[in-house]
Amino acid sequence: MTLRSLGANTPGRRANWRALGLSPEDMQKPKIAIVNSSSELAICYAHLDSIAKMVKEEIRKAGGVAFEVRTAAPSDFITGAARQGSYILAGRDIIANDIEVQVEAALLDGMICLTSCDKTPPGHLMAAARLNIPTILVIGGYQQAGEIDGKPVDVEDVWSGAVGERFGAKPKFPVAAMAENAIMGPGVCAGMATANTMHCVVEALGMCLPGHAPVRGNSPKMQQNARDAARRIVEMVNEDLKPRTILTEGAFRNAVATVLAVSGSINAIKHLQAVAIEAQTDIDIFRIWDEMGDVPVLSAVRPSGEVRIEQFEDAGGARAVLKRLASRIDTSVMTCTGKTLAENLAGYDIPGPDVIHALDDPISIGPSIAILRGSFAQTAVVRLGIRDGSRPEEFSGPARVFETVTDCMKAIEEGGVHAGHVVVCRNQGLKGGPAMGGGASQVLFALDAAGLAKTTAFVTDGQLSGLCLKGLTVAEVSPEAATGGPIGKVRDGDQISISVERRSIDIDVAPEELAARPAPGFVVPAEGYLKSFRQDVHDMSTGGVLLPLDR
Repeated sequence: MTLRSLGANTPGRRANWRALGLSPEDMQKPKIAIVNSSSELAICYAHLDSIAKMVKEEIRKAGGVAFEVRTAAPSDFITGAARQGSYILAGRDIIANDIEVQVEAALLDGMICLTSCDKTPPGHLMAAARLNIPTILVIGGYQQAGEIDGKPVDVEDVWSGAVGERFGAKPKFPVAAMAENAIMGPGVCAGMATANTMHCVVEALGMCLPGHAPVRGNSPKMQQNARDAARRIVEMVNEDLKPRTILTEGAFRNAVATVLAVSGSINAIKHLQAVAIEAQTDIDIFRIWDEMGDVPVLSAVRPSGEVRIEQFEDAGGARAVLKRLASRIDTSVMTCTGKTLAENLAGYDIPGPDVIHALDDPISIGPSIAILRGSFAQTAVVRLGIRDGSRPEEFSGPARVFETVTDCMKAIEEGGVHAGHVVVCRNQGLKGGPAMGGGASQVLFALDAAGLAKTTAFVTDGQLSGLCLKGLTVAEVSPEAATGGPIGKVRDGDQISISVERRSIDIDVAPEELAARPAPGFVVPAEGYLKSFRQDVHDMSTGGVLLPLDR
């Protein structure tokens, strides 16, 4: 095949690369980007530099030339500190754009992405779909959780314990002690939160090698996975196997089914929709989610259940889930192996049948995540998890409305929220302020700590951490308050009704009255990149992309 990099092999380019140590023979080889989101700010990325070196060595052995490039590395716990977490979701699109600016501008032939915390997997997938050059992702792995008195402690315990303590709830161990012991190595949060959900999505889409998600961070297995992927990316360039051959509607259906089967993070919905748009398809992830709603829960990883992520990996992880779902998904799809999913799964035996159940013996009926619609929202997302009756699925009550997370938390602390209320925390959306930062998640933990999670409902136009699974919670309400949606016009005392069975969320206010109400127009001030993001970002039906939709 003709390499893109050869066509751009100008004297000035050769002079630069010769000065970097490339030989005349190297000039004729495939040029491959190693997209590394390494950062010393967050433990999620701390190990990726050593992985990048392994990948570079292996690419050279396989007949390619590797160039390491860096991108932004958002981490909810670290880069969520400023401006109410406004930089978190906005960082996803920075990653995709950063890759385009470096990899596409240089006309490289392929790329291998070292993917880790929440926003790097979708950012890498979005870039792969946009550039449409041979791409494979390396799963960065999850962190080792610690122990106190022989009992496991992870970062979810720290977060929930810290919020709960403020409201009088006793944490399982002292928060300071948990903070010292919760994270014992590099990688992402140890649970089926957004990062591990998206790692499983990557495998379900066929964009990483089989059996690679999830994986212990920086373990010998992860290192071997990286070497295998490095060899494979050179082959993919030679085969001209591109992402849009892999990212078909069948692949997206497989990813949706996988998220539902593991009761994953609701954030997967917007990320999958964004990737689909970047691939220049008309795939509607919200429609697919409705159509796949009968997929049951096959594994109960924390926070949905008590299975730990290590147990899930040892039981076969995403590969085992796909094997269980084989009769329900599209196994004819192409994957980055150059083989179909059916070929990848052929002869594979699930090592942990008690951890990852069969379709005819599920842990819970589906869906574990549902899309709601009605007079209150064009779309909204509810995470149900294990549907064992422990959380309400039908709720009707008067609204208790808050313009900010701070006001909402204060009201809970001072006893201003009561059983029976539908707690509405608005101005948390893409355009309304924190650009779907993590503040709304704090409210949910506060309600739980105050003993109100099961006797109230919580509704927000913001996003929730993948660690959140408490009570009846409806998030990502669209249209959001800042764009004139009903959530921006609801008032204290308005009756709101939520029904999982009917997939509905409604407000008992006459349409003409609701339309005539002024919206408060509360918007958190923004400047710099955040101001640009707010101006350009599209609504949730696009997954919050920045690209012009008429391109």
